[in-house]
Amino acid sequence: MTDLRELRAALRAAVRGEVDFGTTARALTTMDASNYRRVPLGVVAPRDADDVAAALAVCRTHGVPVVARGGGTSIAGQATGTGVVLDFTRHMNRLLSLDPEARTAVVQPGLVLDRLQEAAAPHGLCFGPDPSTHSRCTLGGMIGNNSCGSHSVAWGTTADNVRELSVVTARGERLRPGRGWSGAPAGLRELADAEPARLRTGFPELPRRISGYAVDALLPEKGADVARSLCGSEGTLGVLTEAVVDLVRAPRARALAVLGYADESGAAEAAAGLLPWGPLTVEGMAADLVPSAAGLPRGGAWLFVETGGDTVAEARARAEAVVRAADVVDALVVTDPAPQRALWRVREDASGTATRMPDGTEAWPGWEDCAVPPARLGAYLRDFRALLVSHGLRGTPYGHFGDGCIHVRIDFDLLTGPGIAGFRRFSEELADLVVAHGGSLSGEHGDGQARAELLPRMYGAETVALFERVKGVWDPDDLLNPGVLVRPAPLDAGLRFSVLPRGPVDVAFGYPADGGDFPAAVRRCVGVAKCRTASVSGPAVMCPSFRATGEEEHSTRGRARLLHEMLAGELVTDGWRSTEVRDALDLCLSCKGCRSDCPVGVDMATYKAEFLHHHYAGRRRPAAHYAMGWLPVWLGWVARTRSAGVVNGLASVGPLARAAKRLGGVAREREIPRVAEEPFTRWWRGRRAPSGQGTPVVLWPDTFTEHLSPSVGRAAVRVLEAAGLRVTLPPTLRPAGRRPVGDARSRSALSLLAVRRGRVCCGLTYISTGQLDRARAVLRRTLDLLEPVLATDVPLVVLEPSCAAALRTDAPELLHDDPRAARLAARVVTFAEALERYAPDWTPPALNRPVVGQTHCHQHAVLGDSADRALRAAAGLSGELSGGCCGLAGNFGFETGHYEVSAACAEDQLLPSLREAPDEAVLLADGFSCRTQMEQLAGVRGRHLAEVLAAALDGEE
Repeated sequence: MTDLRELRAALRAAVRGEVDFGTTARALTTMDASNYRRVPLGVVAPRDADDVAAALAVCRTHGVPVVARGGGTSIAGQATGTGVVLDFTRHMNRLLSLDPEARTAVVQPGLVLDRLQEAAAPHGLCFGPDPSTHSRCTLGGMIGNNSCGSHSVAWGTTADNVRELSVVTARGERLRPGRGWSGAPAGLRELADAEPARLRTGFPELPRRISGYAVDALLPEKGADVARSLCGSEGTLGVLTEAVVDLVRAPRARALAVLGYADESGAAEAAAGLLPWGPLTVEGMAADLVPSAAGLPRGGAWLFVETGGDTVAEARARAEAVVRAADVVDALVVTDPAPQRALWRVREDASGTATRMPDGTEAWPGWEDCAVPPARLGAYLRDFRALLVSHGLRGTPYGHFGDGCIHVRIDFDLLTGPGIAGFRRFSEELADLVVAHGGSLSGEHGDGQARAELLPRMYGAETVALFERVKGVWDPDDLLNPGVLVRPAPLDAGLRFSVLPRGPVDVAFGYPADGGDFPAAVRRCVGVAKCRTASVSGPAVMCPSFRATGEEEHSTRGRARLLHEMLAGELVTDGWRSTEVRDALDLCLSCKGCRSDCPVGVDMATYKAEFLHHHYAGRRRPAAHYAMGWLPVWLGWVARTRSAGVVNGLASVGPLARAAKRLGGVAREREIPRVAEEPFTRWWRGRRAPSGQGTPVVLWPDTFTEHLSPSVGRAAVRVLEAAGLRVTLPPTLRPAGRRPVGDARSRSALSLLAVRRGRVCCGLTYISTGQLDRARAVLRRTLDLLEPVLATDVPLVVLEPSCAAALRTDAPELLHDDPRAARLAARVVTFAEALERYAPDWTPPALNRPVVGQTHCHQHAVLGDSADRALRAAAGLSGELSGGCCGLAGNFGFETGHYEVSAACAEDQLLPSLREAPDEAVLLADGFSCRTQMEQLAGVRGRHLAEVLAAALDGEE
């Protein structure tokens, strides 16, 4: 048995990179994007090839297996292992050189594909293979799996684009495999020369044959290409430390033809016929995977056919020629890059959206990417559908129709014994079906553990025995990724779901999308890793903390993995009290970006609130939870005692402010926001109520508007009334034992009755700090006060996006047993939505100025901003707001220890946009947090859209 202390000490002595045998590092690498889970002993992040060789030497001495890992997006289980994991993303992640003339690049294995594409683009070049995970998959992983992507009909697989590799063998030999037997280990040529007939006849000729070892690449007529034979070997033959890859000339212009067909069979049968037109892509997907068919031509399935040219006109002409050649229900040709990107996102997100059936049932990989000759795709799909039906299974195929490669997630029951037995039977029958159609068990993602057991059905026992001999030449000690591809573990062993609890887990939220099952909610994360992108474009938000730190622990996927291990109880053994999970969640901003941007809808903000609720149950909480979690209470006391001036004065005295921040758990770098001398509702009670018979709306006096920025509330009243709406505020009184009555003015009439006074509150600050019992109490009080409003159809206008999002989603999910919460959620509208729905004929004042600022992350993730965009356009406010998260995120950016990450999140998109803003730009931010971050980090004042419009109505700038 391995002595972990000795192993760890030996690695730390030999390796200059990080050696981590801690619970968190191990938990983060137990899974990739497959169905499998294997617990490693530790993780090593090598700095260079010397470190790789040193780590291999130590592991060889101790008899410990080694697994090379890149982005961890493998779907067949080949990026997990029980020994030492080599993480190449931390240090060996550079582009070493790029030669535009030779059209080559030298890369390290941990380099993310998009970084290579960004460097090549200025030279008019790109790396041809482009999997849908291009923003986070690494070149090492692509070479290990022989990845392909949507452009393989034009530029082939990764193996077609690799010129030379640098590898370290398990026994420490450093080789440079290439063509002409270059870099071959001793014995490999003799092995290949002894099997010429098998190499020439035993390997199917099809564009997407990824299964097994590419031993046929060693034939003399194929150039005896040792580098190519290593592509797709899944880290089982050698450890890659460097690669020379070919680049291709990218078209100057592209057009996208979206072809609509009645069903997927029609699309599949048409795909091969489009290849003579020389397309760059022929991708297919059916309506089941499209959240909304808006923007797509009519049809039940579509082909995405991209064409290129030196000019837009040339690319469009080629796309239109494809449309004319295709027998389609409907078609669309797009040349504008922005709509093209939007359409491609629909296709790329299928890898995540496919994990849920239309009714919400879970679906899984395992038979993700079989490939058949393109001309047989239609027939194969019909047989595949029949096989699904015979097993009572469902799945929606999509993928690379032009190459005959199909992706599909299937609703296997991988939680019960009978279900797993059915999974095995289906796998065996499907393997036979694929072989009958002349296909490959893997057409892109490799064999791993998912399919390697069935390779004898495709190749026969003798060819599989040849694979074992190849493995023996390269890795005679079976040190590298054992149990994968050669002598594989059973396809139904080590499933990651088997360790999760079978019974219900007591939780506070309702998790309606997961049937109230918290483990099912955690299972949503399948490892697609869209949260691991280093940059986002457009309105996207997820995952700001990962972009700030670059650490897997602080990605949505990393946190989900730790929650999975917490539920499993093997690595993380102290359940809800886990410090590892707490620390990983500590830098979660609760921005809710993952709720919308994650293809499978992981909602880490909710999971974080749930965890904090249990973690601190019966225990003292961090000071910030009391200082900022109870902010509505403290600010209410200030308002009632009319002590805002005193509080602001004390906060301006340096020593007192520093002491207060220390006591309250507030970062020393932060300024304490000023409290308004006159709260919004006091201003409201003192104003002359305007007469009006317009549509009534109830304006929600959230804590931030009420106490910290009442100017927003006053401006909203000005604009809503100018639009002809009749504004009221929520009730504040409720007679004991009676139905609630009154509004923000109703006091004197009830002075002699037993009355309970209160203010409505969304409970946001309690939810974000995990004080869910208090949040429930606050929300129930709010529902009691609002009963007369909920008895009508009057909308509730909420100015603060985070509060609106809490009412729309958190309230009904937290009070899932109270139907009033769902009624309240349905009544919530934003400021712009109120004007759009209830004053559609109102014309806002014309400002005719550019706008700069940030869409609130909760607005993006929960509320949507179409009404805001329309209102800005009607007012002549031109330009786009930045995406991402401002980084303050309510209490997050104020808490001790968060300032640097908070500032880094702001630097991601918000601060650069402010620096580049023209002098005449309107600085817009509807969220109090966003405005505070702009003021404290950039020294500028942002305004709510209501303030901008109100100023224009009053003739001000």
